[in-house]
Amino acid sequence: MSRPSDTTLPGTLSILDVVALTVGVVVGASIFRTPSLVAENAGSPTLAMGVWLLGGAVSFIGAVCYAELASAYPHAGGDYHYFQRAFGDWMAFLFAWARLVVIQTGSIALLAFVFGDYATELWSLGTHSSSLYAGGAIVGLTVLNAVGVRLGKTTQRLLTVATVLGLVVVIGAGLFFAPESGTATAPSGGGSMSSSQFGMAMVFVLLTYGGWNESAYVSAELHDVQRNMIRALLISLGLITTLYLFVNWAYLNGLGLEGMSGTDAVAADLMRATLGETGALLLSLFVAVAALSSTNATIFTGARTSFALGRDASIFSVLGAWNEEGDTPANALWVQGGIALALVGVGAATRQGFESMVDYTAPVFWLFFLATGVSLFVLRRTEPDVPRPFEVPLYPLTPLAFCLASAYMLWSSLAYTGVGALLGAGVLLAGVPLLWFRR
Repeated sequence: MSRPSDTTLPGTLSILDVVALTVGVVVGASIFRTPSLVAENAGSPTLAMGVWLLGGAVSFIGAVCYAELASAYPHAGGDYHYFQRAFGDWMAFLFAWARLVVIQTGSIALLAFVFGDYATELWSLGTHSSSLYAGGAIVGLTVLNAVGVRLGKTTQRLLTVATVLGLVVVIGAGLFFAPESGTATAPSGGGSMSSSQFGMAMVFVLLTYGGWNESAYVSAELHDVQRNMIRALLISLGLITTLYLFVNWAYLNGLGLEGMSGTDAVAADLMRATLGETGALLLSLFVAVAALSSTNATIFTGARTSFALGRDASIFSVLGAWNEEGDTPANALWVQGGIALALVGVGAATRQGFESMVDYTAPVFWLFFLATGVSLFVLRRTEPDVPRPFEVPLYPLTPLAFCLASAYMLWSSLAYTGVGALLGAGVLLAGVPLLWFRR
């Protein structure tokens, strides 16, 4: 294995910046949709709230694993760097390839389509309105981040604040303006869930919590990363879990479990029931902002892995250029944006942009998430003398639980996705021949 490249970068990001990025990635449009799918599988409001709390607990377990890796190995490549040290260049290369052409770019396209769908509700641009909005969002946000890190992170702070405010409005509407009919239909019994219903509910819950690991990709830019990484992760997940519990409480209070499970737009129905059509229109604005926030944060963090790949693999050396003036990986941002735009074109052709991108990204994402958990075990054994400012509590039980949860999600994503999963796997395998030309 070759020596990992040096990617020492200026510590320009604070805890607040990383919290804004993490919350911006996680708290996106999913929380306005998946609660109805969870409600369909829950036997009671108590169980519905319980699985959301469990999802937060699983995310906390993953966060402490990432905190050890990120504080011991601060690097712009995040998981890429961990794979390089634990398994060798081949694994790191395949991950960076997958992130460039499947995971991150597919996520950017997916989130951009959500923005396009809800922006179209506010002002339609015609037949291909959603795709046009999606493409415009990718271009505009890529330009903002390429100009400089200060503009990119300031944009992220503003979008994250707007997203959280939107959720607060939904929570307020459900808890304080709910019609009596909504709360009356909410069953109060204990209910029950079968194992398959529990599994399906956790699939949707963990998908909604997904994205907190993106903070690892800015660890090299976080000031005093040895102390601040765990703080940033725990603050982020604490805020996210609290928001998710309150918003689901608002849904249950305003619509009841039956009302939640019978809709494809639970948040819109809640706003319509409490504040009328004006409320539903206002929600479309909130969801559009939430999707834009997640898109920007995903663009910001995604280019860091490509930058690390460019530093190590001569075939992709163009990605390894760092713009000193703006403190950004400008070339990586442009290439990432171009691939994401191509995937928007694929989604437009299928006319199922969001669904196609979910199928395309999910299995590959969970495969490498599992590998990250395994890398913690490997690095503990092969590099025992590396200083670890933060160590996973209850080792090895905590990282083992993380690996089991990731393996379960990998199986679930294969079991419940369509042919798009095969396309994503095929694109990942297309990177195997490039292993021979990476140096």
